[in-house]
Amino acid sequence: MAIHKVNQAITHFLNVDLDIYSKADLHPLVTALGKRVVVLYVGRIRQTHCAHLELAKMTKTADATICGFCSLIEALPKPERGLWNAAKVRDFNIGVQAGMQPHSTEFALPAGTLKAAHELGARIVFTVYAPEQPQKPVAKARSQSK
Repeated sequence: MAIHKVNQAITHFLNVDLDIYSKADLHPLVTALGKRVVVLYVGRIRQTHCAHLELAKMTKTADATICGFCSLIEALPKPERGLWNAAKVRDFNIGVQAGMQPHSTEFALPAGTLKAAHELGARIVFTVYAPEQPQKPVAKARSQSK
């Protein structure tokens, strides 16, 4: 789980969520991952089972987070790995908070990380959040004395 104190005006990496969608129940897969992940949601949405996870371990880069997830998935027992392989969607969703500075920012993933994700049948997805509007201080109401 990446939680960093960052100047909100600066474009920066937030975290990587692992998003899985399947026809099969994903609870056994999530249980096998244990305390090494933070479960944001696991359950059903209409006819589709889904799980949304973060690494429990603090990371500073998308590369480190994706590599951490890949290691966990590669170590899954055979039945749970079968659930992973059968999933319709397996996304490493990289969250980026856009800021007003700098003009451009690059978030590179090494070829080895891309290869590891590819070998697991996963996609790399980017979610970029719009810059947050600076909040104006709320003026304190004057007390009127009579």
